[in-house]
Amino acid sequence: MSAQDMLKVFITRRIPQEGMKILQEDGRCNLSVWDSDEPVPRAELLKGVAGAHGLLCLLSDRIDAEVLDAAGPNLKVISTLSVGFDHLAIDEIKKRGIRVGYTPDVLTDTTAELTVALLLATARRLPEGVQEVKNGGWSTWKPLWLCGYGLSGSTVGVIGLGRIGLAIARRLKPFGVKRLLYTGRQPKPQAQEVDGEYVPLERLVSESDFVVVACSLTPDTQGLCDKAFFGKMKKSSVFINTSRGAVVNQEDLFDALKSGQIAAAGLDVTTPEPLPTNHPLLTLKNCVILPHIGSATYSTRGVMAELSANNLLAGLTGTEMQSELKL
Repeated sequence: MSAQDMLKVFITRRIPQEGMKILQEDGRCNLSVWDSDEPVPRAELLKGVAGAHGLLCLLSDRIDAEVLDAAGPNLKVISTLSVGFDHLAIDEIKKRGIRVGYTPDVLTDTTAELTVALLLATARRLPEGVQEVKNGGWSTWKPLWLCGYGLSGSTVGVIGLGRIGLAIARRLKPFGVKRLLYTGRQPKPQAQEVDGEYVPLERLVSESDFVVVACSLTPDTQGLCDKAFFGKMKKSSVFINTSRGAVVNQEDLFDALKSGQIAAAGLDVTTPEPLPTNHPLLTLKNCVILPHIGSATYSTRGVMAELSANNLLAGLTGTEMQSELKL
């Protein structure tokens, strides 16, 4: 293929080699990469995408009308290395007939594992325990020192029993969870597998010992977890969010944790990301915050990169994608 026939592709970040290898060996793409682990600056994104036939982006890249205009009419496909797509201006993309690939399913198990780990670390106060060992706070045995909350005999409420929500529920049941409640747009047949009980949100929030948020970010779920939401939770309950930061009103969460309205919270997602180091939530011992590492295993990130690359090539050649977002 001559140089002038090559398809221009812009990749907004350094991605795992599994994906790069596929694109390099394909031989039809002229690859341009923002060769950094840090997000591409807006000006560089607009410059890099100019004239591109394909764009491979990440969740942190805002792909809006300005970017699409900068790309121009050649752009056939956007492949995002993520399961989420709230960073994409879907209406604009649809209007221009651009196909979109994404990476669902491949990170389901990894994110579910991380959610369970975060729940246990938060409920059993593991970060506090580690800190006490390091700072000399560990002295003699005390009956109530660093006591937390256990899963055995508990009620767990999952908001959003989709792929990840169900995978979380499957992993929690063997801990001896007594009741598994869930809520969403409609009952899910697969809930039978985990003896899930479909209930209204208000009932889930008020009856659960652990509330786990695993829903998508939509206009309906944005700011869902607010003052009224936390006000209905038990004072001994633990709140976990590994979905999207914007589902939670963080000021209301801070007030609920500070006042003792709820016992503890564990977050793998925040608004913004990264969370500023002077954010009030970071002053609380009963709030465990991780840097959005739900899918962070070597194998999962490699598979995500492979899928993103294959989706991109399929979009460029007009063939079927493994995972295409239906617009």
